[in-house]
Amino acid sequence: MAAHNDSGRHAEVEAAKWLESKGYTLLATNYRFQHAEIDLIMTYQGLLIFIEVKFRSGTGFGYAEEFVQVAKKRLIVKAADQYIYKKDWHHDIRFDIVGVYLDPQGRLHFKQFEDAFY
Repeated sequence: MAAHNDSGRHAEVEAAKWLESKGYTLLATNYRFQHAEIDLIMTYQGLLIFIEVKFRSGTGFGYAEEFVQVAKKRLIVKAADQYIYKKDWHHDIRFDIVGVYLDPQGRLHFKQFEDAFY
């Protein structure tokens, strides 16, 4: 696996841990439907939340939320629709982006963008 893929997977694991520390419950990771993938599916306060995790080794080229393009959002929504149908979910949902940033000292920092798209 390429180094950037390893970094991305590590960021997803760390983002899940960070969200769990805030009271979120992890239901699924890397949920796939056709060509779509959802990094994390979690619940929090009665919401079903679909989360795209973006790792950035710096902010020189932009922030995480700027790297989730319209086509990617459409794929996530398509996969989310399938998950909702499969699980027979009848409550509220939300789409979030979690940016995982590496500082110069090698520490990870997280920024959550709630209700980032639909």
